[in-house]
Amino acid sequence: MATVLAVKDLVVNYGAVQALKGITVELGEHDIVAVLGANGAGKTTLLKSISRIQPIKGGSIALKGRDLATVPAFQLAGLGIAHVPEGRHVFATLTTEENLNLGAYGVRNMPAGKELEKTKEWIFSLFPILKERRKQLAGTLSGGEQQMLAIGRGLISKPHVLLLDEPSLGLAPIILQEIFRVIRQIHEEEGVSILLVEQNARKALSVARYGYILELGKIAIEGNACDLRNDEGVRAAYLGGSKVTC
Repeated sequence: MATVLAVKDLVVNYGAVQALKGITVELGEHDIVAVLGANGAGKTTLLKSISRIQPIKGGSIALKGRDLATVPAFQLAGLGIAHVPEGRHVFATLTTEENLNLGAYGVRNMPAGKELEKTKEWIFSLFPILKERRKQLAGTLSGGEQQMLAIGRGLISKPHVLLLDEPSLGLAPIILQEIFRVIRQIHEEEGVSILLVEQNARKALSVARYGYILELGKIAIEGNACDLRNDEGVRAAYLGGSKVTC
């Protein structure tokens, strides 16, 4: 499997505190990789570093072999990376549709006019409730609907790589199931490569091919998702229950 996103020996500091301590993560073409760990492990810092939001102290980040060290954050969408942040961060005073339109704003080579409308209809097919709410202010949507909108806004640019930060956070079980159904669908039908940061290890490893578990800024364990689901230490810390058949 060809590597589409390569993070190597990444070091990130917050002042005197070292948040990431030389971690290496790879995401393949048409792949789903999960990054798991407790609060404060460095998961969100990893995604912010890839998105050029958080400066890095050392190491490298490359997209299809291209070093992203000098690429401004606003150019990443044009290169095929979309970041759906933790906490949704929708524009509350804009409508659902206006939020989606903003996801395509300024993206080089992003189709406009009929092509943009076609892309929005695809997103509405993934999340039908968003079509019903297209003229509704985003701030009046439920938490689950805002999460759908945040993902839709990330998808509007038709990315090659989707960075998802805690998409299940605060969601009711039925909405959580819907979100993970869509994650599977966009991966299987569109071939989007997904780097999935999650605290819900059970759900994340059920869709991922490979997983990394971070502890205090280091990779504590990594491996095939099925192997991690059956690892005694991982099950004790994150999963519980008996071994699974993959």
